[in-house]
Amino acid sequence: MSIRFTAKVGRGMVALTVAAGLALGVAGCGSGGDGDDKPSQSASAPKDSGSQPSAQEGQADTPLAELKGTDGLLLRVTSAQRDAGGFVTVSGSLKNDGAESVAIPAQTSGDETEVIKHGQSLGGATLVDSKGKKRYYVLRDTDGRPLTTTGLTTLEGGQELPVFMQFPAPPADIADVALQLPTFSSGTIKISG
Repeated sequence: MSIRFTAKVGRGMVALTVAAGLALGVAGCGSGGDGDDKPSQSASAPKDSGSQPSAQEGQADTPLAELKGTDGLLLRVTSAQRDAGGFVTVSGSLKNDGAESVAIPAQTSGDETEVIKHGQSLGGATLVDSKGKKRYYVLRDTDGRPLTTTGLTTLEGGQELPVFMQFPAPPADIADVALQLPTFSSGTIKISG
């Protein structure tokens, strides 16, 4: 049986996947409950202007890494959570730090035909385990859609939007990996969980 999705339904499915993934990430943090997380989040809220309690788990107080891109683009990684299903979800935000509108570079989608045909995304991202000498690519579903934020086009000056990427998990003893995204600097992030 073959099911076809329109672009709008596909984005809706991705949004549901993101919400479910973030909910699992929040539930699986192992920090001892919501009461332990909330005070440290609210203590850091004034530093981030306090108006972004989005689905990004509130971990924006100290980013794991900030990757600088072209034309003032900034990828800010706030969490890299290892899940029981054998994957790592990297979450954060993509921001236009400049004053003028900027197009998201097409290279961020990568160069794989299966990924590109599903539109602009962060499908070109990789995690690099230098210790194990392995590179992990963004996961794809059975139709070749990348398990990452899609539908990226332009960001207005100062605009910021939440993003995510899912990768196969490196071995349990590997915590530090390099996150690479075409047209952006690379940065080392620590996987938790």
